[in-house]
Amino acid sequence: MRTRTSLTNAARWIETHPLYGFGAFAILHFSIWTILPALLYPNLPLDVIEGLVYGREWQLGYDKLPPLPWWLLETARLAAGHDVAYYMLAQVATITSFVFVFATTLPLVGPFGAFLSILIIDGVQYFNFSSVKFNHNVIELPFWALAGFAFHASLRRGRNLDWILLGLAVGMALWAKYFVVVLALPLVLFLLSDGEARPTLRTPGPWLALLTALVVAGPHLAWLISNDFLPLQYVEARAAPARGFIDHLLRPLQAIGLQLPSLLPALLIAAPLGWSLKKTVSRGEAFDRRIMSLLAFAPTATLALISMLTGRATVAPWGFPLWLFFGTWCVSASGEKIGGERARLVISLWSGVFVVYVLAFIADYTVLPSIDHRYRAAFYPGEQLAVEVTSGFRAATGRSLSYVIGDIWHGGNVAHYSPDRPRLLVDGNPRRSPWIDPSDLRARGAVAVWAAGDGMPAAHRQLAAELVVQAPITLPMRAGGGKVVIGWAILRPMP
Repeated sequence: MRTRTSLTNAARWIETHPLYGFGAFAILHFSIWTILPALLYPNLPLDVIEGLVYGREWQLGYDKLPPLPWWLLETARLAAGHDVAYYMLAQVATITSFVFVFATTLPLVGPFGAFLSILIIDGVQYFNFSSVKFNHNVIELPFWALAGFAFHASLRRGRNLDWILLGLAVGMALWAKYFVVVLALPLVLFLLSDGEARPTLRTPGPWLALLTALVVAGPHLAWLISNDFLPLQYVEARAAPARGFIDHLLRPLQAIGLQLPSLLPALLIAAPLGWSLKKTVSRGEAFDRRIMSLLAFAPTATLALISMLTGRATVAPWGFPLWLFFGTWCVSASGEKIGGERARLVISLWSGVFVVYVLAFIADYTVLPSIDHRYRAAFYPGEQLAVEVTSGFRAATGRSLSYVIGDIWHGGNVAHYSPDRPRLLVDGNPRRSPWIDPSDLRARGAVAVWAAGDGMPAAHRQLAAELVVQAPITLPMRAGGGKVVIGWAILRPMP
C-alpha cells in the first residue's frame, strides 16, 4: 500500500514538473545501465573488444561496418583509459536519442505527454538491457532520432536550418550503420507522395538536406566506392539468402515477428492511454499524425518490404532504432487528455517494467550462471590470457609484444588487455587488416592464439610457417564455472 501511495505521489509530482521528471529519468537510466555492466561484466563484451581492435587504426572504412562507433570507443579509451567509459558512452548515445524524441514530441502533446512517450519506448529492451554494449546499433540511435526531429521540424516550420540538420543526421547515420537506408527511403517517399509535404520539393530545403548528407557522408562513400563496397559482403553474410519462393512470403512476416517480443512491454506501458484514431483533428494535427505514423512504422514496413523483395532473412538486433517514435505515436494518437489516472498508471507500469529489466539483468550475471552454465562472454578470462601470452612472448624473445594473430574474440582480448597493447592481424588474414605491414610483423614477432579445440587455423600457418606452438593455456572462466583452453604459438622476430 505504501509503495502504491509513493508511486501515486511521484506521478503527481511528475505531472506538475515534467521537465524535472524527464531529467530525473535520464539520470536514473544513465546511472543504472552504466553501473550494472561495470559491476557485473569482469570482461568487456565482444562488440566493445571488436571496436577497440578496429578503432585504434583510424580507417575511413573497414571490411564489416562503418567506422564511427569504433572511433568513439578509441576516443573514450584515450580520454578515460577505463572500461567503465565504454558503458558510459553507450548511455550517452541512448539518452541523447531520448532527448531528440522528447524534443520532437514536445510541440505535439506538451512536456508531460513528451515525458510519457519516453517512458513508453523505455519499455523496449533495446534501450535498456541491450543498450549496455556499445556498438553500431547503439550509436545509430541518436542520429536516427535527430533525423526524425529534423524531418518533422522541416515540414512544419520550413526553415533551411532544419533541412540542413536533417542532412547532417542522415549523413552521420551512414557513418554509424548502413541500416539508415530503411529510414531514408520512407522519408523520400513521403515527400513525393504526401500532398502537404510534396510542395517542399519546390523549395531549397530538401535539396540542402541531400547536399549536406552527401558532404557529411562523402569521405566514407568515396572509400566504399574505391573498395568495391566491401562491407556489403558482411551484410549479405548476416542476411541469409532466399532458399525459394516461400521465403519471399515468410521472411517479411518473420522480420516483423522478430520485433514483437521487444515491443510488448512498451505496448503494456502505453495501454492505459488508449487510442482514438477517429477523433476529429485539425489539418495541422492530421499532418503531424501522418509524420509520426511514418516515423513510428514506415521503417519496419520498409525492412519487411526489402525482405519480401530479396527473400533474405533479417536479424532481430537490426530493430534497435525502429521504435524510437512509437511512444510519440501512442501519446499523440491517444483520445484521452494527457494526465490524470491513466497517465499515472503509465508511470506505474513503466516502473514495474524497469524493475523487471534491472532484476533480470542482475540475475543473468549473478544467479543464473551457476544454474544454466551457459557461456557468457562477459566472464571470459581475457585479461589473464593476455598476461600469459605477453609474458610468454617476452620470456622467449626478450622483446615486448607488438602483434597478435587471431580472431576478433581471442586475439582481440589479448590486443586490449595486454600491457604491451599489440595490434591484431584479424584471422591471420592481411586482407582483413590491410593497415598491418606483414614484413614489420615478421621483424617484430608475434603471438598467434586460437581456441585449442579447433586446432591452429590454416591461415596462421600459411602466414607464418615459422610459428612455434606452445603448450595450451587453460584458464577458468571469471564466474559461473567452466574453463577455456587456448592454443597459442610464438613467431620469433626475424630481422
